[in-house]
Amino acid sequence: MTISAYPDIITFMRLSDAQTVFNALADPTRFRILNLLSEVELCVCDIMKVLREPQSKISRHLAYLKKSGLVAVRKEGLWVYYSLAPQKAKSSKAILGSLTCCRSDFEELRKDLEVLEKVKNKLVACC
Repeated sequence: MTISAYPDIITFMRLSDAQTVFNALADPTRFRILNLLSEVELCVCDIMKVLREPQSKISRHLAYLKKSGLVAVRKEGLWVYYSLAPQKAKSSKAILGSLTCCRSDFEELRKDLEVLEKVKNKLVACC
């Protein structure tokens, strides 16, 4: 399938915005984080538990995703929760939609969701 089959994918956003989205998706850790956030709102320590990565790495990638406009932040008291940011452009929606549509193609994403399901009732939901 070629890009020309989807001529409207970049129609409603600047190409530089699309490049930002694709750069954000280019890193495996950020891709895995977005996969989790497509299921449920999480805090840093919850993401750390599922991905088995250190806090500094998760926080750095969340900051990148927030700056790129893909992740929204909600503060509740001392806690900070992350979720997918609502996307206005059709192209952004399509790009992020492909994450949930095709994640079964990626072993790491499937495993992350299995771990999330197993530990869902044990998540701390605070940092």
